[in-house]
Amino acid sequence: MRELLTFGRYLRRKFGKPIKKIPLGLSGFTCPNIDGRVARGGCTFCENESFSPNLARSKRLFLNPESPSNPLLATQLQQIEEQYNRTRLHYRELGYRGFIAYFQAFTNTYAPLETLKRLYEHALQQPECVGISIGTRSDSITEEVLDYLVQLDREYEVWVEYGIQSVSDRTLERINRGHDVASVEEWIGRTKERGLKVCGHLIFGLPGEDREMMLSTVEKTVEWGCDAIKIHPLYLVKNTALAIDYFKGRFTPISQEEYIEVLLEALKMVPQDMIIQRVTAGVGDETLIAPQWCADKNAQLGAIRRALLKEGLIY
Repeated sequence: MRELLTFGRYLRRKFGKPIKKIPLGLSGFTCPNIDGRVARGGCTFCENESFSPNLARSKRLFLNPESPSNPLLATQLQQIEEQYNRTRLHYRELGYRGFIAYFQAFTNTYAPLETLKRLYEHALQQPECVGISIGTRSDSITEEVLDYLVQLDREYEVWVEYGIQSVSDRTLERINRGHDVASVEEWIGRTKERGLKVCGHLIFGLPGEDREMMLSTVEKTVEWGCDAIKIHPLYLVKNTALAIDYFKGRFTPISQEEYIEVLLEALKMVPQDMIIQRVTAGVGDETLIAPQWCADKNAQLGAIRRALLKEGLIY
């Protein structure tokens, strides 16, 4: 039996106590693939303001990343405190004794450096916070941001999480990603050169992708030296361009059986010292369109664990 190195196991070994990530979603962050610097509308699987007036109104409040000041900063700092501490108290009851602030929603390096410093450092000042993890894109990070994160990494646990999704330029163009594979490889390399820890996000079941293409993305993620990997199936939600393709019969979501089969092959390719941060995802509310098996994350995890045990893997 091979025990996969989950993020929880890695953190417990490093800190000697159970540590939990706390996701943060702050108003004020956007994405260059949404605000027009790269493209508009975002990736085809992201909620699109063209179909959602409320989302469009909220995005008009977002900070211009070139602005020298952030009028929403006080609100953002308050959101960090409220979201972090509400979730921290819940997980403390479950036995966790340390936490990582996870800047999750949108692109969390897409703002002036001084704004980022205020946000990151405020999160690190929260009770029992041992580090930060920052979700971003390869076209939205700079050398000076990486240099600053190196300073934080001397005292805290710091992760940079890049959305890789696929290593097929054709796929990235098809989902309106806004950058190519070379961009991802370049910035993962620059991040690793500084000694920072990198997690790569992958999506299985993207339009036009077969099993070999999905596994090729895993192969490249390993080759690029990512310290951790996240994998989840593509699921469709309302107010997305991909939902239109689905209803017109131009896209069929990946089945649970196919997803688990390719996931098992992917996990066998991962080196023993590579951390597995996620093996699935979904949404259990009325926004989900398809596939319906993504509505119940516990059921997904149960099916995945049974398949892993059958293959001699422990998650």
